[in-house]
Amino acid sequence: MKSIVWLSKTKMNYSLPPRICRTLLVLSLFGTLSACTLTSPNANTQFEQVAQSIVDYRKRVNPYTQPEGVDGYLLPNLSAKFLKQQYEEKTALLSRLDAIDSDELSSENSINLSIIRAQVQNSVDEYVFNAHYMPLTSEYGFHSSLSYMINSSQYKQPQQLETYLARLEQVPRFFEQNIHWMKKGLETGLTQPQAVLAGYEDSISAYIVDDVTQSDFYSPFKTNTAGLSENDFKALQQKAKRIIKNDVIASYKAYLTFFTTQYQPGARTTIGISQTPNGKAFYKNRAQYYTTTNMSIDEIHQLGLSEVARIRSEMQEIIKEVGFEGTFADFIHFLRTDPQFYATTPEQLLKEAAYIAKKMDAQLPKLFHTLPRMPYGVAPVPANIAPKYTTGRYVGSSRSDQAGYYWVNTYALDKRPLYVLEALTLHEAVPGHHLQISLNAELENLPSYRRDAYLSAFGEGWGLYSEYLGIEAGFYQDPYSRFGRLTYEMWRAARLVVDTGMHMYGWSRERAMNFMSENTALSLHNVKTETDRYISWPGQALSYKIGELTIKRLRTEAEQALGPRFDIREFHHQVLRHGSVPLSVLEEQVRLYIKAELENTQS
Repeated sequence: MKSIVWLSKTKMNYSLPPRICRTLLVLSLFGTLSACTLTSPNANTQFEQVAQSIVDYRKRVNPYTQPEGVDGYLLPNLSAKFLKQQYEEKTALLSRLDAIDSDELSSENSINLSIIRAQVQNSVDEYVFNAHYMPLTSEYGFHSSLSYMINSSQYKQPQQLETYLARLEQVPRFFEQNIHWMKKGLETGLTQPQAVLAGYEDSISAYIVDDVTQSDFYSPFKTNTAGLSENDFKALQQKAKRIIKNDVIASYKAYLTFFTTQYQPGARTTIGISQTPNGKAFYKNRAQYYTTTNMSIDEIHQLGLSEVARIRSEMQEIIKEVGFEGTFADFIHFLRTDPQFYATTPEQLLKEAAYIAKKMDAQLPKLFHTLPRMPYGVAPVPANIAPKYTTGRYVGSSRSDQAGYYWVNTYALDKRPLYVLEALTLHEAVPGHHLQISLNAELENLPSYRRDAYLSAFGEGWGLYSEYLGIEAGFYQDPYSRFGRLTYEMWRAARLVVDTGMHMYGWSRERAMNFMSENTALSLHNVKTETDRYISWPGQALSYKIGELTIKRLRTEAEQALGPRFDIREFHHQVLRHGSVPLSVLEEQVRLYIKAELENTQS
């Protein structure tokens, strides 16, 4: 790192040793060197006070941060009164943030403001647009979110077990509140579409078991980790069995009945969110949130079409390379059906994924000079959610004594082609999500609201860029694997088209699936699963390609500006060192880095 001290948000910098700069700053406080007085202590102090108020507020309303919960609520309180109160408090916090003269903030606090304000604004927007009317997507829901509790503690203290049981006793109330809002959604037309809910009931019934001891919620009581006496532990086990049967499983049964008899039959038959009340405004809001840009919907759609055309031409070159006789559609059919491209057992697929991940581990020092301390494992997607779940995902660590995990979907092996596994692994594990998220968590110089932040445009953009990095790391040596990487890139480009198409331009679900199946080598099962995901999660799919293209463009700028002085390890450090940030902030910081490097070259 060069000894460059940034004193102002206004891009002014001085190539001075830190000791001299500190002296100048001290003198400025006494008014003897006004030129160095580039930030306002009042503005910075004001911001830091408001930011701390937001952090304190979040702790105060989070029922998981303390054993006693929030006013007796050990699971989230979703009452209309409490949600409105939260909305009013967050709106007041936004007003306090907006009262700050942002032009007078230090460069770091300027970044802090952009991030924490967006976080609060999003929470306000979700309330305004009644997002709580739809507490589920095609692959996830409030009923599956409770699994978080099971592994949130090591249960080494009796009180931890008691608190856990007390939380389980509140499951009926938690379910009833969510169902209340889903009923409001039915009344107003703000539901998930019927089309994406087929088979969704399986994710609910998976939690319903006859033998309570086979319930996931019983797991903390299988081993006496708290060191209780035998009698006390048996008594606690009996209490757990009673609560899980009468409160937890009974709630899942009631929810299943409501879902199958009222929600699914009454859900809307339209696809696009724009066809719901205030839906067009909501989609534009989601697009802005997930891309962290002000791109219009039309600009995003056209960008997608352009990228699809470019990638399609590269795919055609590989088909020509392997000497395949037939059309593009014929080649895709060959990839989807030939047994050579598929694992025959879950273990085989997991082992192949683990091998790829370990192979990439060895290449990381060539690309990064800072690596995370947190390790990661490779594991299958849990069976209760696998049928409608995406093909792979990174699940970060929730405790310091737990690793992160790269989840691989082993359901329907004939739909999980090996030729995309390199790209998937690099995206979800390293150098993708695990590396980026773990490094983010280790940035101790950043406030908690930034260490814990995940902005989809940055994170998913980095994940897609990581797939591209595999080329430089020696992956994709097989033409089919190269085609697999392009398929994954095409998948993300096609998202720009189909997400905007369905939600704003009246595309049908069938048209979207046809567009995906005709342009990618994704299995038809994945095409359906992913299309349903985009329908039920408006706007999120836009973040990948826009983020990746931004990182690639900035890298090109750095390479062209710095020439032989360009260092890929340093570039990656500059991209990641600020944590997960809006794309505009990333652009500003990379360009400051380029400017500093050029000034050092000239000095």
